Amino acid sequence: MSKEIVRLPGLIDAHVHLREPGATQKEDFETGTRAAIAGGYTTVLDMPNNPEPTVAPDALQKKIQLAGNRIYCDIGFHFGGTRESSQYFEEVKNEVFGLKVYMNHTTGTLLVENPQDLQDIFARWPRGKIIMVHAEGETLRTAIDLAKNNNQRLHVCHVSQKQEIEMIRDAKEKRLPVTCEVSAHHLFLTENDVSSLGSFGIMRPPLATESDRQALWDNLDVVDIIASDHAPHTKEEKTSEKPPFGVPGLETTLPLLLTAVVDGRLTIERLVQLTSTRPREIFAVEETTDTYTEVDLRESYIIDGSKLRTKAGWTPFDGVRVTGRVVRVILRGEVVCDGESIKEYPRGKVIYPTA
Repeated sequence: MSKEIVRLPGLIDAHVHLREPGATQKEDFETGTRAAIAGGYTTVLDMPNNPEPTVAPDALQKKIQLAGNRIYCDIGFHFGGTRESSQYFEEVKNEVFGLKVYMNHTTGTLLVENPQDLQDIFARWPRGKIIMVHAEGETLRTAIDLAKNNNQRLHVCHVSQKQEIEMIRDAKEKRLPVTCEVSAHHLFLTENDVSSLGSFGIMRPPLATESDRQALWDNLDVVDIIASDHAPHTKEEKTSEKPPFGVPGLETTLPLLLTAVVDGRLTIERLVQLTSTRPREIFAVEETTDTYTEVDLRESYIIDGSKLRTKAGWTPFDGVRVTGRVVRVILRGEVVCDGESIKEYPRGKVIYPTA
């Protein structure tokens, strides 16, 4: 079969959990950034809810130092928003891409539900910098009001429900500075898949109804970016009595989106906006020269979880046929992935926001 090679600009995943420090049995900076490169991403932004959470300057510096010369793509970091961490906001504002506030229960210890604590966090974060929220259902309305009342930019993570995307559309129509992201598992899976996936389909936000999934596609014009919410756990952890929330996604997001392009549900131009242009704009990520990903839009294959680079070694999309394969990734002029292998010497850098 003939090839159809398309060049995409350097792709950015603004929402990943690389698990270091504190949970490196699941993933670490080396394996996570290798997975990113294999998945076509040249930049990832890492979340703060580690067992050792990123809620103080020393914790942030520890992450930066641990990444060191071990990363295969570029990586930046987000800061965790808590009542205690708010004292450090001014100190870290130029070193992180966003503040993550967890307003609903999920992995980690950063849940904030007290109204006064939330108000203080939204009031103290430097204006102009993004506040990211995990806010499901009606909690999202609270987040939008907090952002509006405190003149803050709000980014809504992993939107999964019809009511949420409708709230975001309404906020945008009112010209509020609200942006949002959707993850591939909420675009391509529903709660009906949990019966076959079992604990491997458990995540937060949970898989929603078919009506919710269709609403995401129907309102894709409202969506700013697609982010993987790469949240790896070992098979042993996921099959335990209390399986943790989350699924890996760095290596499956782009192939699923390319399949949507081939199927006519998405254009290449829109894919570029969702995975490169808009995340760069929203999070003030500096453009990297001579950095791009080449994909073959005609190559079809079946996703095999056992062949992924992530330590997790599984995916909820195992056995799914996709069309569109990463064939080359170039980082600053150097081929770091040829579609089969990844260059052994890590070429990634720790990056910082431009604004």
